[in-house]
Amino acid sequence: MSTLPQGLTWIPLREAPELAAEAAAWFSSKWGIPLEAYQESMADCLAHPDGVPQWYLVRTEAGEIAGGLGLIENDFHPRRDLRPNVCAVFVEPAWRKRGIAHFLLDQVRRDAGQLGEKQLYLLTDHTDFYERCGWSYLCTIQGDDGDSSRVYTAEAL
Repeated sequence: MSTLPQGLTWIPLREAPELAAEAAAWFSSKWGIPLEAYQESMADCLAHPDGVPQWYLVRTEAGEIAGGLGLIENDFHPRRDLRPNVCAVFVEPAWRKRGIAHFLLDQVRRDAGQLGEKQLYLLTDHTDFYERCGWSYLCTIQGDDGDSSRVYTAEAL
């Protein structure tokens, strides 16, 4: 399993509900998804801390968000059987190439396993990165936006 660089902290949102507004704004700014969608999902996370959805952050000692990701039922695609989905994986450019995304992906697998999930899925346009992090290519599907995306899968830990 990967580790975080010194000075960074992994935070499941369910353990820090006071960060929900900041987290929703941060994710919305990175992905262009309406703020309300993140607010709703994060409120659901906080209301149901033992299920899906879940949201996770990596924060610096200064309190800035260095990266994050979510675990949701469906990431805008028609394959409802491929659930839950890791989504919104993002690491701030200044923090890239330090193993943070790999750490996030390992941690979400571990946390999902503790929540009773067996298998995780994610959609991406990237090829090599997720394979290096232990994910396997499953198939290509057309998303709700009409674009094709690669689906990767990994066992929960």
